[in-house]
Amino acid sequence: MASLKDYLGRVVKMLTLTDPHATPQAGGVRQVISGHPANGLTPQRLANILRSAAEGEPEAYFELAEDIEERDLHYGAVMATRKRSVAQLPITVKAASDSAEHKKHADFLQAWIDEEVLRANLFDMLDAIGKGLSVMEIDWQVKNGLVMPRDLIWRTQRWFTFDRADGETVLLREGVAGEPLPEHKFIVHRHKSKSGLTIRSGIARVALWAWMFKSFTTKDWAIFCQNYGQPIRIGKYGRGATEEEKDVLWRAVSGIAGDCAAIIPREMLIELHEVGSKSSSTDMYERRADWLDRQVSKLVLGQTTTTDAVSGGHAVSQEHRLVQEDIERDDAGMVTATLNRQLVPNMIAFNFGPQDRYPHLRVGRPDEVPLKEFSEAFAKLAPYGLTADESYLQDRMGIPKPKAGAVLVGGRSPTTAVSSPIDGQPPARQTASASIFDNLFKSAHQRNEPEDTVEILTKRLDEEAAGAMNGLVDEVRKALMDASDLRDAAERLAKLDLAPDDLAEAMARGMALAHLAGQASLIDDLKSRS
Repeated sequence: MASLKDYLGRVVKMLTLTDPHATPQAGGVRQVISGHPANGLTPQRLANILRSAAEGEPEAYFELAEDIEERDLHYGAVMATRKRSVAQLPITVKAASDSAEHKKHADFLQAWIDEEVLRANLFDMLDAIGKGLSVMEIDWQVKNGLVMPRDLIWRTQRWFTFDRADGETVLLREGVAGEPLPEHKFIVHRHKSKSGLTIRSGIARVALWAWMFKSFTTKDWAIFCQNYGQPIRIGKYGRGATEEEKDVLWRAVSGIAGDCAAIIPREMLIELHEVGSKSSSTDMYERRADWLDRQVSKLVLGQTTTTDAVSGGHAVSQEHRLVQEDIERDDAGMVTATLNRQLVPNMIAFNFGPQDRYPHLRVGRPDEVPLKEFSEAFAKLAPYGLTADESYLQDRMGIPKPKAGAVLVGGRSPTTAVSSPIDGQPPARQTASASIFDNLFKSAHQRNEPEDTVEILTKRLDEEAAGAMNGLVDEVRKALMDASDLRDAAERLAKLDLAPDDLAEAMARGMALAHLAGQASLIDDLKSRS
């Protein structure tokens, strides 16, 4: 397998797929050791770093974005939460069509997904949420005659830059101007938190300001606690004290702060003065740090309930959970689009040749009505004629088909089939109720009535119930036609206030008439026998 064709029909040499491309260089422009611009960061330095990144020098910005994720407990936690909410979502594959060839492509892609290569690297792909982009180098391998990724290797964003001509094309740091990336070797995932250049769309660009102000507050808070958490120590020495005696007193006063003990001559005096209103001053630092943390929660997660307890109870938590689900769905959609553009077509083309259509890989929860709403709606509509295939219901509820010989729990109650007479010959065994009905129908035929009683009652019940049934069906049909999607349809059906009073009344009258007719027929039969 010396050469292959990619999804555009271009010839690709196998050697370029297996050789690593973006590797570190000792003493070069791509070094493993990173700088730490967060040390002693000031507003002026931060503004310069952000300006340089927008102008085509993003290395310091990428280093700073990584710094705050390591140093800030809150920012690191909420970023990990957002990444993991997508990294653990199900991954599914849909064939391009129902043809055997397209199903074969989908099965190949699904088999690779089952090896958990993509699952293990989704978290690294989502590093683009904070920095605007992430770059994964594909390590291709030949396995059983098939070409597939063995690994997706995360490459630090510091080793890449942007083309100054358009500000968007990602280049590998190599030489002076940079080197273009081969399309078959890298996955460049761009995560847009706002419209504009990729380098300006990462969440870290906004979070950096909150982190810097919080670091100032935390530093001031630490100094306050150090200076005012303990009483102020004042040492007094006599007018004739020597410099040596002054040094002893100073060491004693300083030692009390750290060691809480000191030895001083009897002639020296140390006084401890308490600082008033310490609690109110401490609250100021805590409130400021908490407020900045809440703003970061809103920035990253879109809400604060999952990180801080807020008033409002269950209703507020439900609303915040919906916001989190919206963000999760959008993040998963961006990852899905990147994989379907940059990975899936080449995987299929390398093994089956260029295609007109390719299978669709999807990261995310199935877009279905919640199981509770679905079951409640089905339970309400089933008595009015709604049906569904049993296999669909089992798949929907995640219940596998029972195996042969398995012990079953639940199911429909068994019904006893009543055999009917054949060629005028009565069955070998009949129940008492079957004998009564046979005699009833026999007596009815002997009276030569113009129309069977059962048919008369059935026709009358059908006429009386038709109007009520049509009204119920119309309500259901209107709810389904007005719905915009499956979720909306389920909500509308669940909210229907169906009024089957007319239908119930018609059924009651029909059953009463049937009961009376049966009694009358039984009396006629007894009279005829006597």
